Amino acid sequence: MASKQPFTDSDIADEAVRATCDDASICKRFATSKGYWTDLYVQYFVRQVGERKAPEINRGYYGRVKGMNLLIDAFLKKTQCDCQVVNLGAGLDTTFWRLKVENIMPKKFFEVDFPMIVARKIHHIKTKPPLSKPLIETHSTDSLLLDGHSLDSDRYCIIGADLRDFPTLEEKLKKFQINPELPTLFLSECVLVYMTAEQSSKLVHWVADTFPTAMFINYEQVNMNDRFGEIMIENLQRRQCNLAGVDLCQSLDSQKERFLSAGWKSVNALDMMTVYSMLPQEDVARIERLEFLDEKELLQQLLQHYCICWAVKDKLNLGLSQIGF
Repeated sequence: MASKQPFTDSDIADEAVRATCDDASICKRFATSKGYWTDLYVQYFVRQVGERKAPEINRGYYGRVKGMNLLIDAFLKKTQCDCQVVNLGAGLDTTFWRLKVENIMPKKFFEVDFPMIVARKIHHIKTKPPLSKPLIETHSTDSLLLDGHSLDSDRYCIIGADLRDFPTLEEKLKKFQINPELPTLFLSECVLVYMTAEQSSKLVHWVADTFPTAMFINYEQVNMNDRFGEIMIENLQRRQCNLAGVDLCQSLDSQKERFLSAGWKSVNALDMMTVYSMLPQEDVARIERLEFLDEKELLQQLLQHYCICWAVKDKLNLGLSQIGF
């Protein structure tokens, strides 16, 4: 009998990265249970509300979700939904189901993540009618194309792939009929930071080279060279999470440069403190009444260490560079 291969450091690091998918979903589940925003579908991926999260964490996730959604919806509006969306490292994200409810679905919504996470998500979709029904309703034939690590329907496709294994990723996206001529929105949230600078630059370069009309929205850490940033890195390292791409998270300029040097035409970046201040203030006032926040300085520090960076290429002249907060 063949002996089992020992776990390598990279296996342990990948497992730690996969665990961040659960962290994000658990935090979103708790925040929605408190009324920060509405997500009808996260409950089907995370059953238990779980232990209490600190108010600054809930507000941080509120800013992240609202900020990302604002840019996603603006792209769909500019393209009149005649587009496709690719969510890289999607985890248990529920954006596809939100867009279906709000009737602003792109022509096709792709998700990519580690095969192990994709297998779990497919299991949830198969066994929970509120998740599978929207796929079936938007599908033209009786059966969905399904195996352990991919599921394909007319409007939704989920693919198991390692984003660092570039040839396989490209091959699988082509297999499931991604269309480079369509305006395409790429999303990544705390994903590129787990790849080396070389790997993530190669990825954003490929997108720029392949999709003439595209937008890439990246949410992740920034200002990581101060003491607060060092503590964040140490905390993650204690959980075996290595931020391989942290060098590109030193500043808003370094975040933008990754895209500018890869051929993107227009790039913007804002820290989350700024994004939070630009969200609809009536709703911000509503969520700030939900829980008392003792540590206002801690929230400020937290928000100053995350950012949203968005890059645009607009061959079709759709006005994508006008998208912003």
